[in-house]
Amino acid sequence: MVAVVGTTVRSLRKDRALTLDQLAERSSLSVGVVSQLERGIGNPSFATLVQLAHGLDVPVGRLLLINESSSPVVRADERKRIDGHGMRSERVSYEMLTPNLSGQIGATLVTSQPGHDTSATPFRHNGEEFGIVLSGQLEVYIDGTRHQLFAGDSILFSSTVPHWFVNPGPEDTTAIWVNTPPSW
Repeated sequence: MVAVVGTTVRSLRKDRALTLDQLAERSSLSVGVVSQLERGIGNPSFATLVQLAHGLDVPVGRLLLINESSSPVVRADERKRIDGHGMRSERVSYEMLTPNLSGQIGATLVTSQPGHDTSATPFRHNGEEFGIVLSGQLEVYIDGTRHQLFAGDSILFSSTVPHWFVNPGPEDTTAIWVNTPPSW
């Protein structure tokens, strides 16, 4: 699977006339990480794939070859998981709540285990994000400012600002994230 993702990344990079250095800079990743992924080497985290997708200005689902549904309904037992696909899950799962990636909005159910922390690879992409914590607790950092959220709390912010997430609690955190445009 990593080889297929690598081929897709290389093709998209070349279609955009980007060098490895340019894509690495746009993705906030090292040139080595981008090069290894393109060659099908390693086991990239989902966060790394999200950063690459943002650098290429495509939904991460395009890198993961997620098939899109034509139905407007997403059944709970038929949600598309976007953290598997042979990639390391990093103590978190993502399930698409929207039927496809072609609309103006994307919604995801995110469940993170205690200690899950994305600070090593902050996210930064076009659009806005809205999140609501359903259970547990979550720290959302926006440009370095910490926002503590508990069950029932919600947050809205510009995705163009570096942001990351930490589950500091003793239990899993479940949250719904809505992005416009869809980042998945």
